Amino acid sequence: MTKSPSYHSICRWTFHAGRGGFVPADIRPAWTGDRLDSAGFVRLVAEKLRPRLPSHVVLGVELHYDTEIHEANAAELASALSATGLHLAMITPGAHSHFAYGGLASLDPRELEQCRNLGRKTIELAYGPLRSAWHPDPALAPSLVIWNGSFGYDLPSIALREMYQTLKRSLLDLSRYERALGGDLFLALEPKPNEGHPAMLLPTVASALVLWHQLASEHGLDLSRRGLNMELGHSEMLGLDPVFDLVEQLEEARVMHLHLNSQGGADGLSLGGAGKFDLDYGFRPSASGLALCGLLDKAGYRRWLGHDLQPRSYDDENQALDRVVRAILGYEACAAAAADLNEEALLALLAARETAMAEDLIRSSLHDAWKIFDRWYRC
Repeated sequence: MTKSPSYHSICRWTFHAGRGGFVPADIRPAWTGDRLDSAGFVRLVAEKLRPRLPSHVVLGVELHYDTEIHEANAAELASALSATGLHLAMITPGAHSHFAYGGLASLDPRELEQCRNLGRKTIELAYGPLRSAWHPDPALAPSLVIWNGSFGYDLPSIALREMYQTLKRSLLDLSRYERALGGDLFLALEPKPNEGHPAMLLPTVASALVLWHQLASEHGLDLSRRGLNMELGHSEMLGLDPVFDLVEQLEEARVMHLHLNSQGGADGLSLGGAGKFDLDYGFRPSASGLALCGLLDKAGYRRWLGHDLQPRSYDDENQALDRVVRAILGYEACAAAAADLNEEALLALLAARETAMAEDLIRSSLHDAWKIFDRWYRC
């Protein structure tokens, strides 16, 4: 039976020589900045990753402006995407690389305008030289993701409300600017509780949903193609349940993009979980993963699934590539098993308060997921 296409996007951020600091900065020397540019990254994904994946998996890439993609290399990168058949799945202004005093929420007028301009230039690049790299299906147009890493704070004060209102004005301006250029991008907020500040504006899925509601009610903002890019690990960092965070988004029809990175811990294999810094593990089959896959399938989500993961600090280039392959196969195996899980039987068991038997049903499905993973991985 032919499987329907499944869309996975690979982040450029993953492909670096090493983090440095307490861990090696040169563990993957072939991926240093002067040896692997962004066009080379596209070719690497096409040549080294794609052949190891099932034929129904369609690949895209994710890029940060203006560190990984910018005006000087955009034409070359678009050409590489066209030549390889990959697509632009996500682009984001890398405000965290430039602005440490609030970014889109900054109380410093100079920084605020610079950050807003960075966002506008990101949109212009997506509609300009990168337009040819979009998937031909409008429903698979790229997401413009706004990560909250630049709009945080370490001093609680009455000024926080002004920061929040500044953020709302900035997002309203950015959204209207995108609409003026075409309105075809999906604009997504990415919440996170911390990093790189002790506290963040929009720390949770719920807080991002509230902000969109406020912009709609206060300014009449059209929320079509406006929503969230939830990262599973960001919910886990706070000890929240990413499955319920997904449910909230599905109820609001606000899933624009999804990062499958995990904090680990819940998979029974790796340490991690709440209270840790952002570990960025790849997706592995788990009970929560089965629920996520089932919910997305029932909701008809057919957009990009992002892998913004980090290799281990001791991985060489081949091992790092293997992490990405495993993450994609892990999701696909989990989705295949979730599709075969008997939902009617599960609901009947829960209605009868037979939770242990419901656990058995889920455990059996999880066992199937790992068997599917092994079969695909060994092909």
